[in-house]
Amino acid sequence: MTARTPPATAVTGIGLVTAAGIGTDATWQGVCAGRSAAARNPLLAGLSVDISCTVPGFSPREHVGRRSSLTQDRFIQLSIAAAREAVADSGLDPTTWDGARVGVVVGCGLGGVATWETQHRRMLEQGPQAVSALLIPMLVPNMVAGHLAMDLRATGPNLVTATACASGATAIGAALQLLRDGSCDIVIAGGGEAGVSPLMVTGFAQMGALSRRLDEPSAASRPFDADRDGFVIGEGSGMLVLEREADARARGAHVRAKLAGYGASADAHHMTAPDPEGAGVIQALRTALAAADVMPDEVDHVNAHGTSTPLNDAAEARALRKVLGEGAAVTSTKGVLGHTLGAAGAIEAALTVLTVEHGTVPPTANLQRLDPGVELDVVAGSVRRRGVEVAVSNSFGFGGQNAVLVVTAA
Repeated sequence: MTARTPPATAVTGIGLVTAAGIGTDATWQGVCAGRSAAARNPLLAGLSVDISCTVPGFSPREHVGRRSSLTQDRFIQLSIAAAREAVADSGLDPTTWDGARVGVVVGCGLGGVATWETQHRRMLEQGPQAVSALLIPMLVPNMVAGHLAMDLRATGPNLVTATACASGATAIGAALQLLRDGSCDIVIAGGGEAGVSPLMVTGFAQMGALSRRLDEPSAASRPFDADRDGFVIGEGSGMLVLEREADARARGAHVRAKLAGYGASADAHHMTAPDPEGAGVIQALRTALAAADVMPDEVDHVNAHGTSTPLNDAAEARALRKVLGEGAAVTSTKGVLGHTLGAAGAIEAALTVLTVEHGTVPPTANLQRLDPGVELDVVAGSVRRRGVEVAVSNSFGFGGQNAVLVVTAA
C-alpha cells in the first residue's frame, strides 16, 4: 500500500509589516533593492547597542483603530495590520465565512515586552496602584491569536507557538497540519514580534548576539559575510492565508504558491548555540523535503535563517551543503529587515512565496566577502531572475528548535 499524498495547500493571501515598510509591496521592494533598514534608535540611546530595524510610520490608530491602539501591545497591533492585509489579498470576506472552520495560528517569541517594561517602571516609581489593569492582556503572547480571532470572526482552533526565532515558521507548519487533518478549511498563520525595547536589546547584547558595528548601522547585519559579528534586532509581522488548493481553485482565488512540506527537529545540543555540524537542521530539512515529496536536487532556492552571527551562519551553511549541495540560490533577508525574532520565520516564509511567484531571488544585503567556509551559491549585489519551482525557508531558535518549510510553484 502506498502512502496517500496529502491534499495541496494553497497560499492565497500575504500580509507584511516590516522595517522595509507597511504592506507586502513595500517589503518586497525593500528586500529586492537590498536596502538595509537598520538605524540608530533614540529609544536605545545610552545602551551598549543602540541600532535596530523598526517599522517606519506605523500609526496604531490608523491601522488598528483608537481603542485597540490603547489596549494592545505593539506586537499585536503589527500582527493585526498584517493579517488584515493578508485576508484582503485572499479575496475572502470574514463577514460571510463560516468562522468555525477558520483557524488562527501565530508565532511569537517574546510577547508584550514594551508593556512589561513600561508597567514595571510605573510600579517601581509610582507604586502598585499605578499598574494598568490591562497589563496581563497586553503582555501574554496568546493574546495575539485571540485578538486576531475577534478581529476576523474566526472561531476555529486558536493557537500561539513559541519556539523562539522559529516561532513563525512553526505556526505555519501547525496550520498546514490543521488543514490536512480536516480541522479547518482556512487558516490565518504567521508571526508577530515587537521586541525592540531597552531590556530585550540589553539582554541580547549581553549574550554577544548583536552586531557592534554601531558606526555604520546600515552595514551591521551581513549574513554569511566573513566579517559578520552579530544580528540587528528588528520588529514586524508576516501573515499568510492558507486553504486547501481545491477549495481555493473552486472559488476562483489567485494561488500565489503552494505550501508543500514542513519539518521540525531539536538540536538537543546547547541553550543558545547551534549544533556546529547542523545535525538538527539536516534532520528538519530532510523531513520537510520528504513531506513535500521533493528530492534535494529539485530545490531551486533557500531563504536561509542567516542571522549574521558567526556560529549560526556557519552551521546552517554546512547543513545546506550536506543536504542540497550548492545548486540552490541562497539568500538571507535579515541584512535588510534585521532579525525579527518570533516573526522572522513567517516574514521569510511570505518572502519565499513571493520569490517563487515572481521568479526573483532577493540579494543578501551587505555581503561583500563571502565567508570561505560557506560553500553555497549566496545571492549578493542585486536580484537574480530565475525560475523557482521549489524553495525552502529555514528558521531556527534558541534552545535548538528548528523549523523548515517547503514552498512550490502554483
